[in-house]
Amino acid sequence: MLKKTAILFYSLLMFVTTFAQHENVENQHGKPVTETSELSEKDRATKEVKEFVDHHILDAHDVAIMVDKDGHHIGFPLPVIIYDEGFHFFMSNTKGVDGHEFIHGSPVESNGKFYTLHHEKIYRTDSKGTITLDEAHHPTEKRVLDLSITKGVLVIFLVAVLMIVLFGGMARSYKKSLIPSGAAKFLEPIIIFVRDDIAIPNIGHKYKRFMGYLLTVFFFILFLNVLGLMPFGINVTGNIAITFFLAIMTYLITTFSGSKDYWKHIFWLPGVPVPMKFIMLPIELLGTLTKPFALMIRLFANMTAGHIVVMTLIGSIYIFKNWIAGVAFPFLTLVIYLLEVLVAFLQAYIFTMLSALFIGMAVEEHEHDHAH
Repeated sequence: MLKKTAILFYSLLMFVTTFAQHENVENQHGKPVTETSELSEKDRATKEVKEFVDHHILDAHDVAIMVDKDGHHIGFPLPVIIYDEGFHFFMSNTKGVDGHEFIHGSPVESNGKFYTLHHEKIYRTDSKGTITLDEAHHPTEKRVLDLSITKGVLVIFLVAVLMIVLFGGMARSYKKSLIPSGAAKFLEPIIIFVRDDIAIPNIGHKYKRFMGYLLTVFFFILFLNVLGLMPFGINVTGNIAITFFLAIMTYLITTFSGSKDYWKHIFWLPGVPVPMKFIMLPIELLGTLTKPFALMIRLFANMTAGHIVVMTLIGSIYIFKNWIAGVAFPFLTLVIYLLEVLVAFLQAYIFTMLSALFIGMAVEEHEHDHAH
């Protein structure tokens, strides 16, 4: 209930900010649009809270560790890699033609072309960085293929290296002795848990073929979730592109590992009249797609909701500015944050368990009684 209330409050913040914020943008005629009235103190705080929440849950082309009193982000830039009739490389803090940095919307010249960052999307523009909006407020400029190392990609690389180091070290230690040492003392019980309580009960005797994937996806999601809860953490599993890729991996493994009985149950369901087989065929096919879709949305929604709740509660202190908010919201934030630690482990378990369940359903051999 508390999560739903906080998400509703955040939605209201976004709605109010749409009318309260004063951003210099270009309309459909290429002319800047500016507000004429001054922001009230509460509207300004609401706008800052929305930007604060968005900055945490959305991806970016730089890593901002903190913000100073003047509003300047303190952090470090990341490589920008784009493809537009050839590859273009530069850093996200590169000075543009107007003297400002690329990440602040300044157009940067590369091989005779100019590129501007607008809402974390890169467009080819003129030398002034003009962004022309259509009636739906979408830029009409050409959007280029962005292959940049964003902060989310950076964390994925770090987690990948961490997993290689940890599990590579475990493999080398087991060659010397079967007694776990170092990080293996902590990781071995979790690995046994994944094997005995997730893989074997859901997949059966064929579980060994899929243990590598199940362990990888479990620890990958777990490490990303935990890192996202750190003070300078980055919300990676709250990016639907990441959860989409993980769900697609489960779908591909399930599809290509499916037994003859699995496909028979989809295309020619046994034990039902022939007319019903044709009715059930599209339903069964749709079911193969809804399973990975549910995996994708479940992980994305739960992690994003948790981060929004925590960040909104923190930001609400600066909106209401009274002693009740100063006491109640920090306490609620602590409670929700501790709950999010549990959710970080729980979502890794649920994704892995459902993946094992879907794989188990695909590789299971069915025995049908044909006696009448």
